[in-house]
Amino acid sequence: MRHIAIIGSGPAGYYTAEAAQKHWGDDVRVDIFDMLPVPYGLIRFGVAPDHQSIKGVSRRYEKTALNENVRFVGNVKVGSDITIPELQELYDAVILATGAPNDRELGIPGEDLGNVFGSAAFVGWYNGHPQFAALDPDLKVKHAAVIGMGNVALDVARILAKTEEEFAGSDIVAHALQDLLGSDLQTVTIVGRRGPHQIMMTPKELGELGSLERASPRVDREDLPDESEDAILEPGLRKSVAHLRSFAAIPEDQHAEKPIEIHFDMFASPVEFVGDGKVSAVRVERTRVEAGRAVGTGEQYDIPADLVIACIGYRTSPIPDVPFDERAGRFANDEGRILPGLYCVGWARRGPSGTIGTNRPDGYSVVEKIAEDLESGSLGRKGKKGREGFDALANERGLDVVTFRDWKKIEEAEEKAAREGAPREKFVDVEAMIKARD
Repeated sequence: MRHIAIIGSGPAGYYTAEAAQKHWGDDVRVDIFDMLPVPYGLIRFGVAPDHQSIKGVSRRYEKTALNENVRFVGNVKVGSDITIPELQELYDAVILATGAPNDRELGIPGEDLGNVFGSAAFVGWYNGHPQFAALDPDLKVKHAAVIGMGNVALDVARILAKTEEEFAGSDIVAHALQDLLGSDLQTVTIVGRRGPHQIMMTPKELGELGSLERASPRVDREDLPDESEDAILEPGLRKSVAHLRSFAAIPEDQHAEKPIEIHFDMFASPVEFVGDGKVSAVRVERTRVEAGRAVGTGEQYDIPADLVIACIGYRTSPIPDVPFDERAGRFANDEGRILPGLYCVGWARRGPSGTIGTNRPDGYSVVEKIAEDLESGSLGRKGKKGREGFDALANERGLDVVTFRDWKKIEEAEEKAAREGAPREKFVDVEAMIKARD
């Protein structure tokens, strides 16, 4: 019998469990650990609440979770409740699938001003992550700036601008919805260091901005290259740039019909957040693109912003006893191998890149490497205790482990508490989650 421990119950974790099932069949036991009492990680706390079709992938993970040889071990913090060396003593292989839950910092003056947030915190706030439930951003502001040119920036801008009717069917948490609907926003400025041909935004997400009820997207025509230059772009990016061109063509009278403007300010690199205790502006330097890189021109100007959300990337959380690459913000690894018997997948391996589906081949690849290492005998002794050994240790330490069956009770309680039209009302407090299980 093979015993596998996976740390993290998001897409990378469940795709890896699926791969282990397919590789070893009934001859494997997989325990999926999570520090929270609820599974699915990025699907629950990172995917935009109005993108329910994307969240539907959790049904695939549930099919894996309900198999008898896979177990969810929630409410257990690896690194404190149990260490990596202890898990390595119990399991043939330990796989870190912890994602990249921490915001990368810009490293510019004023980043500690009030009402400046990273996207992990802000998205976690409106998605009901217990760590960020008390974030309390001030949304009684007129001007917001969103730093970044990827889909997370688009998600944040869209969520800031939506009406109550447009949130129908979403699982945005009640406290965030109330604050968002009470905002006084007039402008949302999406700030990017480079230009239209370097954006990381996908066509579907960009297209959504064009159909918002109370917000109109604006792109400056002078920021767009000659249309003939679009021919060299790969098809997806070409479609995205086509959306930007359509936004630039919106007449002024149509902009005036909607109370919020979403303005793309490209070729602008943030150099400082300005304010007295609380942010009031983003100071940027005008850039030009040379060989794909943003180069400063020396010209600076201020963008009004009483609220700033930086969507510039994420970092993995270090874990004691695991080599960490500080520069890259992920675990130090060689194609998924960290140390004998210790592996990583997903964003914890490669950094925050790719789509949710990218984690599937990643999971299958690391399972192949584990199989190779097991067959070669490089993982040391056989006959480890696995699940049985962990249960004994958990009992000895008084850990309150949450199972997948417990999670289903939590899920049922969230569904019963949902407002009309919403799929659920998430618990935003760990104690409340555990209470709903009992």
